Amino acid sequence: LKAMLKLYADEQFPRPAVQRLIAKGFDVLTVQEADKANQKIPDSEVLAFATSQGRAVITQNRRDFIALHNQSQVHAGIVVCTKNLNWDSFAEEIERALAGRTSIAGELIRVNRPSPQNS
Repeated sequence: LKAMLKLYADEQFPRPAVQRLIAKGFDVLTVQEADKANQKIPDSEVLAFATSQGRAVITQNRRDFIALHNQSQVHAGIVVCTKNLNWDSFAEEIERALAGRTSIAGELIRVNRPSPQNS
């Protein structure tokens, strides 16, 4: 079994995307599973908790988490994603961005929705 990056999905991260990442072999802990949902926990604390668990935060809250990364690179990684309602495509883009990585500590990874092909 290949070592996969451990992820922590923040509160707004879509469940269907989480399910597809888990199906691809990622170890994803959600805010809900960590009993931290609906508590209005500040993003800085979400990041600190993820880091304490050795998990990279995966989020669509790009602005706030990019700001946190710019303040300090002492974290287990941040994956910021643009919204993508095509769950299979979304999970594939994330998998591609993280392929072969067992750690992204201190890094900010951007996963952008593919642009529509000549539609």
